Amino acid sequence: MTKLCSWRWVLCLVIAVVGASCTPSEKKAIRIAIGTQNATINCATGGLLLRELDLLKRYLPREGPYEDIRYDIVWRDFSSGPPITAEMIAGNLDFGMMADFPAVLNGIASEQAGKRNLYIATLSGSAAGAGNGIVVPIDSPVHSVADLKGKRVSVPFGSTAHGMLLRALSDIRLDPELDVTLVPQQPAEAEAALRENIIDAHAGFVPFAELFPFRGAARKIYDGATTQIPTSHGMLVRAAYAEEHPEVVVGLLRAIIEADRIFERDPERYSELIEHATGVDAEVAYMFHGPLGIQTRDFTLKPQFLRGLRVAADTLVLLKRTNASLDVDRFVDDRYIRQACAASGVSYEERVGRYTKVPLAERDARTGAPIAEPKRAAQIWAHGESKVRAYENAASALAARQELGAQGKRIRAMFVHDRHTGLKLLAEQAWYAEAPDGDLDAFLSKDYAETWARERKGDVRQLDDLKVHPAPAQRATAP
Repeated sequence: MTKLCSWRWVLCLVIAVVGASCTPSEKKAIRIAIGTQNATINCATGGLLLRELDLLKRYLPREGPYEDIRYDIVWRDFSSGPPITAEMIAGNLDFGMMADFPAVLNGIASEQAGKRNLYIATLSGSAAGAGNGIVVPIDSPVHSVADLKGKRVSVPFGSTAHGMLLRALSDIRLDPELDVTLVPQQPAEAEAALRENIIDAHAGFVPFAELFPFRGAARKIYDGATTQIPTSHGMLVRAAYAEEHPEVVVGLLRAIIEADRIFERDPERYSELIEHATGVDAEVAYMFHGPLGIQTRDFTLKPQFLRGLRVAADTLVLLKRTNASLDVDRFVDDRYIRQACAASGVSYEERVGRYTKVPLAERDARTGAPIAEPKRAAQIWAHGESKVRAYENAASALAARQELGAQGKRIRAMFVHDRHTGLKLLAEQAWYAEAPDGDLDAFLSKDYAETWARERKGDVRQLDDLKVHPAPAQRATAP
C-alpha cells in the first residue's frame, strides 16, 4: 500500500510538470513608470496629454526584440519636483518631469546615491525666464520685490519658484535669511493663505502666479521674465533604464513630439481638457499654451535652456542650498530626442534654432487691421465661443469688450501683453499707460506704467477706469 501511494505521488508530480511545461509562457513585461506634474500645466505634453489621448502606446516599439513585450505603463502625479526625485532614486519611477532648479537637485542627489539620471528633453520653457512669479493678496500695499522687506513670503522649497525668489531678492540686495521670512508652503495651501492674509506674498511656479490672480485670490507683482534668465521644465530618465531600453525612451519622446503638434493645432480645446483633468482653469492653461503664450512648448535642448540649468546649479551653490556641484554637460543627453525627431520627420537643428512663439492671428477680429506688434496685441475669450478672438491692441480689445457686453455676451477672459517684456497678462490686473489720444499700453509693473505715462504726458489707469476710443470696425466681428 505504501509503494502504491508512492507511485501515485510520482505520477501526479510528472503530470504537473508536463502540464506546466505545456502552458504558454507569459510575455516579458517592461515597466514604464512616469512621474508627472499635471497641475504644472506646461508639462502637459509629457504626461497629461499622453495619458488622456493614449498617445504613448502608439509609439512604443513592437518589433524585433519588442515583439513579445507587454508594457506596464504607470502614471503617478506629484505637486512638485523633489518627491519625483526621491522616487526615481528609489527605483520606483523610470521617468520624471520637473523644472530647472529641482532638475539640478535631482542630478546631484542621484550622483550622491551612487546612481545617475539624465535630462533628455525640454517640455516647455522661456528664454526670458517667464512663468514663475510672485503674488500678493488683492488689497496688499506691496507692489514690488523691494516692498517685501520684513514680510512673510511662502514658497515651495526646492522648486524653481524658490530659485526665482532667491534671485529676485539677491538682485536688489535683500538677504533671504535676514530681510524676509521664508515659509515652506505648497500651492494647495497658498491660495487660502493669500485670501486670508496669512502670508504677505507667495512665490509660485507654473501656473499658480496666473491661476491665483485669475481666481481673484491674489495680485501678481513680479514675473521671472524680469530676470531675463532662461527657465524650463524637462523630462528626466534613469540612466540605467535608458541604457537597457533606449527604444522605449525614443518612443516616449516621439509621443511628446506628437502631443506638441496636437496642442499647437487647437490650444483652446486642449486647454479645456487640462481643466477637465486637473481643475486648472482653461483660460490660465491658454495663457501658457496659446499663441504668444507665457511659455513656449519646446522638446529641443536649446543652448539658452542649458544655460538656465547652469545658472540654477551655480545659484544653488552660491546660496548654500547644496554643497555639491553638477556637471550639466554630462547631465544633459540629447541622443534620444535627436533620434525621436529623426523618426518623427522633424529637423532637430531647425527646431533647436527656433525661438519665435506660436503667432497670433494676422488681423484684428474687430477692425480687420493687421496685428503688427505682438507686445501691443490683445485677446478675448467669450463664453460660448470655441476660439479666442485676437486684436491689434488693448484699445481695440477694450472697444470689443464693450460691444460684446452690449450684445449680452459674457467674457471668460481678456488678455493683454506687457509693453516691456511681451508677457501675457490678465487684462483686469494690468496697469495701463493711457496717452491723451486714448492710445493704451499695458504693464505688469505699476512703476513701469507710471514711467511710460509720465514720458508721454498720460495717465495710469486700470481696466475698469479706461475710456473707450474705438477705431471704426472694417468688417464684421468673427469668433
